[in-house]
Amino acid sequence: MSVSAQDRERIAAAVRAAEARTSGEIVCVLARVSADTSALSVLLAAVAALALPWILVAATTLSVQRILICQVALFAVLLALFRLPVVRVALMPRRARRAVAHRVAMDQFVSRGIARKKERSGILIFVSLAERYARVIADDGIAARVPQQEWQAVVDTLVAHMRDGRVGDGFVAAIEHCGAVLSQHFPRTGAGRDELPDRLHVM
Repeated sequence: MSVSAQDRERIAAAVRAAEARTSGEIVCVLARVSADTSALSVLLAAVAALALPWILVAATTLSVQRILICQVALFAVLLALFRLPVVRVALMPRRARRAVAHRVAMDQFVSRGIARKKERSGILIFVSLAERYARVIADDGIAARVPQQEWQAVVDTLVAHMRDGRVGDGFVAAIEHCGAVLSQHFPRTGAGRDELPDRLHVM
C-alpha cells in the first residue's frame, strides 16, 4: 500500500482548498511504520542462532565449521525477516502497536509546528500504514468547540479507505471533512497567512 505522486498532488490541492475557507491549518502525515522493534529483532534472531548449534549437534553429524556457517546464516536471514514492516508490527501486541503509533502522532503534532498557531486552530491528520492506525489531533482552540466524536467519523473514514488500499482517497475525504469543521468555527478572515506546508509529509 503506497501513495502515488498523483495522490500527493490531490492531497496538497485538498489542503489548499480547505484552508482557503478557514484561518485554521491542516497538516497530513503518513508513516509507513511507527513501531521500532530493532532491539527485539536482534534479540530474537540471536536467541534462535544460539539455539541452532545445540539442535544440529544432537540431530546431525555436521562439522563444527558447517554448524557455525548455519548459525551465521540463520541469524542473517532472521534479522532480515524481522526487519520487514509487516513482521516488525506482528512482533508487538496490538495494544502496544497502537500506543506507539499514538506517541508518534503526538510527536508529529509538536514537531510540525501545529501548536504554534496563534488561534490554536491546527489539525493533524495522521496515518500509520503498518499499524493500520489513524488519528486526528486538534489543537486546544478547536478541541474546546468541537466534540471528539466529530473526529472519530474522520478516523473511521480513513481506516475504511486503508482497508480498501485507497489511502489517497482517505486523506482527501478526511481533509474535506476537517476543512468543513474548521470553516464553521474558524472562518477565513482577510487574506490570512498560510504558515505550514500544504503537502503530505511521509515518514
